[in-house]
Amino acid sequence: MAAGPTPSTAASFRPPLPPPPPCFDYRSASLADTRAAAAAINPALAGLVESGALVRIPRRRFGPVPAWRPPDFAEPEEVWILGTSHLSAESTEDVERVLRAVRPDNVVVELCRSRAGIMYASDNASGEPLLKSNMFSLGGTKFFGAVNRSINLGGQSALALRLLLAVFSSKISSGANRPFGEEFRAARRVSEDIDAQLVLGDRPIEITLERALKSLSWDEKTKLVIALFRGITSTTDTPQDEKASVSPYELYKKLSSSYPSLLQPLIHERDMFLAWSLKRSKAVNKSKTVVGVIGKGHMNGVVYALMSDQGELRFRDLVGRDSSETWASSIVKGLVRDTVIGVALWALYELVQAAL
Repeated sequence: MAAGPTPSTAASFRPPLPPPPPCFDYRSASLADTRAAAAAINPALAGLVESGALVRIPRRRFGPVPAWRPPDFAEPEEVWILGTSHLSAESTEDVERVLRAVRPDNVVVELCRSRAGIMYASDNASGEPLLKSNMFSLGGTKFFGAVNRSINLGGQSALALRLLLAVFSSKISSGANRPFGEEFRAARRVSEDIDAQLVLGDRPIEITLERALKSLSWDEKTKLVIALFRGITSTTDTPQDEKASVSPYELYKKLSSSYPSLLQPLIHERDMFLAWSLKRSKAVNKSKTVVGVIGKGHMNGVVYALMSDQGELRFRDLVGRDSSETWASSIVKGLVRDTVIGVALWALYELVQAAL
């Protein structure tokens, strides 16, 4: 399994591409290429193609390979993208069907290193812990290593926010009848069967949450924490249809509607990172075929980034941090901020766990 390179703390962040314009529709932009290729591989994929759940982007639609890439680097000949629902049994079946039909060299999943344990979570629902597995959970066999990584990459405040989001997401999805992330477990199993390399394609969640916190004013941060805390402790039941449709993308979208500055770090920047993983990461170098398994809400942004990129997608620009402050000043301010916010959020988390 290939993981992304370790992010640098020295680079400054520069969004390489704008978000998709309102007129862009990934389905119409890719339908002709996808329809012909799917018919040649397996006509049974036609339903996924026509619904927009499966798209194919050939290399000729990528734009030029940037000059900064080594001369021996070659982008994949084609990228297939399957849009899924993280709580859908149908999506699990779609993943197995597409991967066995396309038989790619690489399978890129919408996970990062600290969330890779989702692919290995037990399918046994008996004895399920209180805090259900979801996109924000900390877990796996090396739990304390995951905690340490979260602090190193995002700081204590980002870790505390992640824990609150994990509890909140667990509560609002408590009525769902399916465990989270079964399509990722299916991707892992089939990748092993067909000897495809599994690639962790999402930006580290620690960096995403750190970027999200930095985009908010102090007043907005306070309101967000209070809103999450109220949602966790609320005794009002969420309607079953809403519980069944809960996904990280939908949660991010709802947060962004209340806090517009979150839209860039939570959605647009991750779309660009996923596009980078699919066509320009070292893991896919010289691949013939790559398949991406991502949440369907990311389809439009990822396809747009793949097609509109003219060499701008670069790892250091997608994960870098602001370096305008001196090293000593950054350390002192970060320590004070993370300690104060982290302790406060951790205390809230402990109170919530005791109340549930």
